Amino acid sequence: MSFVDGFVAAVPAANKQAYIDHARATWPLFQKYGAVAMRECWGEDVPDGKVTSFPMAVKAEPGEVVVFSWIEWPDKATRDACWAASETDPGFQNMGEMPFDGKRMIYGGFSSMVNCA
Repeated sequence: MSFVDGFVAAVPAANKQAYIDHARATWPLFQKYGAVAMRECWGEDVPDGKVTSFPMAVKAEPGEVVVFSWIEWPDKATRDACWAASETDPGFQNMGEMPFDGKRMIYGGFSSMVNCA
């Protein structure tokens, strides 16, 4: 089964196009290192919670939208090799600043358990 990197971030609404452009620019790099798919999802129905929620997790501020994204890899070894290469690959090094506060992004790597399509 595949391996997935998942990400949740708060992006200023005014930076939506910059975020899209940044994501599109990163895809060829991830694909070069074996990524199978990448999805970037702009929050439209992301309610605030009382105990926990996506907005709370990323400390979303007024005017920010929660973005949920993931990169699918054939396996963890391929993903690990990509992240290791990102430290020295000029393509990653020249990406510029992310159009959001990366310090509030949450992320993690997950082994796929059930895959329905």
